[in-house]
Amino acid sequence: MDILLTGSEGFIGQHLNKFLNEQGHKVICLDKKTGNDLVSCDLKYSVDLVIHLAGLSGVRDSLGRPEEYWIQNVIAGQRLFDFFKDTRILYASSSTAHEPWKNPYAMSKYSLERIAPANSVGMRFTTVYGPNARESMLIPRILRNDVPYINTNHSRDFIHVNDLVRAIDTLIKSDFKGITDIGSGVTNNLVELVDYFGIDCERAVGEENERLDNLADNTILNKIGWSPNIKLYDYIKEKRNASN
Repeated sequence: MDILLTGSEGFIGQHLNKFLNEQGHKVICLDKKTGNDLVSCDLKYSVDLVIHLAGLSGVRDSLGRPEEYWIQNVIAGQRLFDFFKDTRILYASSSTAHEPWKNPYAMSKYSLERIAPANSVGMRFTTVYGPNARESMLIPRILRNDVPYINTNHSRDFIHVNDLVRAIDTLIKSDFKGITDIGSGVTNNLVELVDYFGIDCERAVGEENERLDNLADNTILNKIGWSPNIKLYDYIKEKRNASN
């Protein structure tokens, strides 16, 4: 299959690109880091499938850059949707889209879902971790014992990037259309998580602009044959033991 992959240089994109190539697909990669800004770059490709991962992420960053988030997540997405209106598209949304009023990032992803073509699949990722994740994310910080603070009222559904890639592959092979959560289906209280691993950090009540819990409902994915394999606590234990 000929696949156009946007955001190919990002954390998830690199893992997915490697997997797709190993599966024998021909992957055409577009990424802003390689000079392909979706707002203006050439889109004249003939492909069987588009997987759209490009865009800006992060709740806190979006608060100070709402216009940039709108341009990169909504305007760029609309351009891609318009050009490939007759091609099946799987696109990255976010679990934040369940509560779009909370921050500009959530609103941009919710808006992207509203303008997506009828034959597309919106993938509401929860919190993704694994090799080469951003160093500022919580799981890499736990592995380094470098957590500056934790929100006492937050719980998170963490999904390993390998499980996420398998979920995307399951959706590629299915005929599903619409929007689905993709997460582990397990919620983790952040205080309990850092306490379990003996992390000493400041504790504060999270602000109103973030979801209290982003637990995924995997009902759709379970029905089409996918379930996660990697457990968060086991992963952290293994990585910590390997570094000792």
